[in-house]
Amino acid sequence: MKKITTISKLFLAVLACGVTSVYAQFGGQLVSPQVNPDNTVTFRFSAPTADSVVLSAQFLSENLPLTKGENGVWSVTTPPATPDLYPYNFVVDGTITVNDPNNVLIFPNERFKASLVDIQGQSPLMYSVLDVPHGKTTYRFYKSNTLNDTRPLVVYTPPGYDPQGDKLYPVLYLIHGATDTHETWYKVGRMNFILDNLIASGAAEPMIVVMPYANTGMTYQGAVAIAPPTDSSVNLFNEEIVKEIIPYVEKNYRVKADAQSRAIAGFSRGGRQTLDAGLTYPDVFSYVCGFAPAANVENLSNGTYASADALKNLNMLWLSCGTDDFLYQRTLDFAKKLTEMGVPYEEMYTPGGHTWMNCRIYLNEIAQKIFK
Repeated sequence: MKKITTISKLFLAVLACGVTSVYAQFGGQLVSPQVNPDNTVTFRFSAPTADSVVLSAQFLSENLPLTKGENGVWSVTTPPATPDLYPYNFVVDGTITVNDPNNVLIFPNERFKASLVDIQGQSPLMYSVLDVPHGKTTYRFYKSNTLNDTRPLVVYTPPGYDPQGDKLYPVLYLIHGATDTHETWYKVGRMNFILDNLIASGAAEPMIVVMPYANTGMTYQGAVAIAPPTDSSVNLFNEEIVKEIIPYVEKNYRVKADAQSRAIAGFSRGGRQTLDAGLTYPDVFSYVCGFAPAANVENLSNGTYASADALKNLNMLWLSCGTDDFLYQRTLDFAKKLTEMGVPYEEMYTPGGHTWMNCRIYLNEIAQKIFK
């Protein structure tokens, strides 16, 4: 008999954990995560053959070990957390990273696998599901000649949108971060509930939000990404959004087809794509909003972007970042260059790092400013 390799052992361990957890879930024995009234959270994971299970969660300052109990179920209860929606995962035997098999809330991402825990607390949050009119979120597909592919979109239409009606709407093009997908702003950013609540209160104009799959240059071996997008693929997104996505949206939705009615916003590399598209084509987008953008300050002076005079005509150029974010200094450098060029902009800096918790704050803020 051939010797079982280390990789095979890891695979068998994951399989054993998953099968056991599925049995426990359908037997009604396992609840995870369990959000408690004091904002602590109890996590459980069934892994009878594992030697260790550790919880990694974005609201924790350090990972927490789970304790093995009856029937091989591991568990831990965290300290109280500030109410928000957080990603988390389990690390089994120090090497195997898995999401929570008992939780249907999954973080869409090409690389890391995480689940989501929603800690609501006592007061409504910006993304809470309130008793207000709700918009509609749909999945659409379009043929991209630029990428020679059929590509997905997630599209939010506001309450009252009538595809046969006379009313036309402005459009926000909302871009995800590196390795995220077209679903991440919807499932993690909770943009639909944020917009529902703002529109219902009169704080935001009714708008359509288009979320494309902005990873245009991944290299794959089978289903595994083996190379990250390059600068050329980031630039390729400019062509994709201007030549493919905008025409598709304007053909299929009741939208206003002018720069004053188009905004673009994005997070991380999506923030870089936002700046690249918005500042290259200020005649296409009049609102340009970077959230912790992986900004390239050289593009402001090397002729990549439009002239400073053209950028001064934008309705809004907006920069934001967490003060503990690894892109904070890069954002400040970009802002400094804009100041030197005399290009006006707005900025917002918040505590915290490179997180979707901050992204929700930034979306909530800019949604109240655009199209006014």
